[in-house]
Amino acid sequence: MDHLEQENHTWPRLLQLKLTQHFIVYHLQILYPNGWVKVKKLVSNLFQMARESSPSIIFVDEIDSLCGQRGEGNESEASRRIKTELLVQMQGVGHNDEKVLVLAATNTPYALDQAIRRRFDKRIYIPLPDQKARQHMFKVHLGDTPHNLNESDFEFLARKTEGFSGSDIAVCVKDVLFEPVRKTQDAMFFFKTKDDVWVPCGPRQPGAVQTTMQDLAAEGLAAKIVPPPITRTDFEKVLARQRPTVSKSDLEVHERFTKEFGEEG
Repeated sequence: MDHLEQENHTWPRLLQLKLTQHFIVYHLQILYPNGWVKVKKLVSNLFQMARESSPSIIFVDEIDSLCGQRGEGNESEASRRIKTELLVQMQGVGHNDEKVLVLAATNTPYALDQAIRRRFDKRIYIPLPDQKARQHMFKVHLGDTPHNLNESDFEFLARKTEGFSGSDIAVCVKDVLFEPVRKTQDAMFFFKTKDDVWVPCGPRQPGAVQTTMQDLAAEGLAAKIVPPPITRTDFEKVLARQRPTVSKSDLEVHERFTKEFGEEG
């Protein structure tokens, strides 16, 4: 349950690949503004649906958003009632051959209500991604985007991002995806390829023509402009200004919680 994201929705993806059960992802913090009566009913309906569709898995993301410790000054009556309903519904999970598995994720394990924490038989710490995992994440997030990175480049990126979370890597790649667009907007030279498209280039590129994206567009060639593929240099430029968002103190909190209540995953 103790969770530092290696990749957005890592648990759901793994479970959907590994298992054939019905899989339900539940975001309490999104439903909460609809009113506690409605959300309480939704919680009840959720578990009922899971039982009727068993074997099934319920995944509660960011469970701390609603299931914080009781007695906190900012806890409302609505929150207490919904939390009670969740406890009631989880009471019977795992018994009577219901075949319903409840998973949850949180980045603030100490903030969880003790009763909620006890409902989970296992509390597993998912640490930050290691080098091999980071290398894979860069590939996944780039997807089919044109690039000229080789395996050595991906290994380099993985080494450079020690301490990055899956979210950090996703943000990095998202920023890098804009680099070809920026290059195209700022380019002063383009060359025409054999496929009849215009690609930004430097002045020494054979066949380079001094023009801009705006000039080409004015000539009716906007659809013929193609941004250059992503390069390792693009990543280096972005990583030079990006820092990991998970601090050493954050990791120490998770490690301490794991020693007290959980186990490593």
